[in-house]
Amino acid sequence: MVQAEAVTRNVTRDTPAGDALVLLEADHRAVEKLFDAFKKTDEHDLDAKATLAQRACEMLAMHTMLEEEFLYPAAQEALPEDEKPDVEEAYIEHFLVKTLIGKFEFLKPGDKGFDATFKVMSEMVQHHVEEEEEELFPALRRTKCDLESLGTRIARRKDELQAKLDAVGSRSVGDRT
Repeated sequence: MVQAEAVTRNVTRDTPAGDALVLLEADHRAVEKLFDAFKKTDEHDLDAKATLAQRACEMLAMHTMLEEEFLYPAAQEALPEDEKPDVEEAYIEHFLVKTLIGKFEFLKPGDKGFDATFKVMSEMVQHHVEEEEEELFPALRRTKCDLESLGTRIARRKDELQAKLDAVGSRSVGDRT
């Protein structure tokens, strides 16, 4: 876990509460670093792959919860009717990513399909991030949505979720115990 923590620690923990979109973009950068580290990992270093995949799944699960609890409802309320389909598409993309995260409950590094599942998940997330940052986030900035207040709520909830995750400890990907 040390390598994955080092990859993401500075990006996620050094981002002060504030603008919701800045906080979410910091999460995007942190997950991208994990994806990049996974790509660069030696194919035989199964421990590193397990650690990176686990941390990516944890971060993505937390991030999707934050967006679904706070960002998307705020966007549905603030955006004009013609931009709301972007939010609906984001919910569906989250569902697909969560489905792939669920596969890691059973897949272990070295199993057939492990690397392919991680690759597809990373490609889906990268597509999703691109759409959010190029379409949804700029559209939200043009509204009267209070991004500072939203950011405070997101940061508070993220701290709660991280504390729960820390309390139960992290399981290795594919750990069936």
